[in-house]
Amino acid sequence: MPKASLYNAQGQAIGEVELSDRLFGAPGKTSVVHRTVVAQLAHLRQGTHDTKTRGEVRGGGRKPWRQKHTGRARQGSIRAPHWRKGGIVHGPTPRDYNPIVNKKERRLAFRTVLADKAEHGALLVVDELTFPEIKTKHAAAFLKSLGIGDERVLILIHEPNETVYKSFRNLPNVLVRIAPARLAQTDREALFRFVFGNLLVGRGLHKASSGRGRLPFLDTHFGVPPLTG
Repeated sequence: MPKASLYNAQGQAIGEVELSDRLFGAPGKTSVVHRTVVAQLAHLRQGTHDTKTRGEVRGGGRKPWRQKHTGRARQGSIRAPHWRKGGIVHGPTPRDYNPIVNKKERRLAFRTVLADKAEHGALLVVDELTFPEIKTKHAAAFLKSLGIGDERVLILIHEPNETVYKSFRNLPNVLVRIAPARLAQTDREALFRFVFGNLLVGRGLHKASSGRGRLPFLDTHFGVPPLTG
């Protein structure tokens, strides 16, 4: 059964936490992760871009000059695409940026990312993450004790904590979120950090979920439906 290191608030390793084989032990596919991330980022696009064609631009209803005997090239409208202030050819129009990703693919992508983090030691569990006062230097020292330099970090806590949040918010490589956070739908930066950065989890999350040292909350943590079977 996969395991993750357990640290205290001073960044010292004090034990290990067992991880679910269903989430962290199954083989995954990076291609599915790529497709899922691209789809989630596409969901954030409004798709309201629009340009006017020659039929939508105001004016140009009459022929600028007669067809023949002027010495100039024949023209039918001053709103033709080759005219200044004319219509746009093949420009963007409102469209829906919502590629379909199956539920099984989303679950597989989720498990692939978690399994990769567990394998490479990018998943850390902290027992009672807290600081005596709101100081960025406490947060920086904590990350340094964990061996995390300028790498991207996503910190998940189970309840609002002003001291933790304000201590980390001045660090550009750290993002603090409260679980469950449906970042896969609304939070692009947190999604990037979840996929490409380190994941630091507060022990209170799995305490509130099972009380036996496991992390079942990850099944629904990022808006992914619970695994079945």
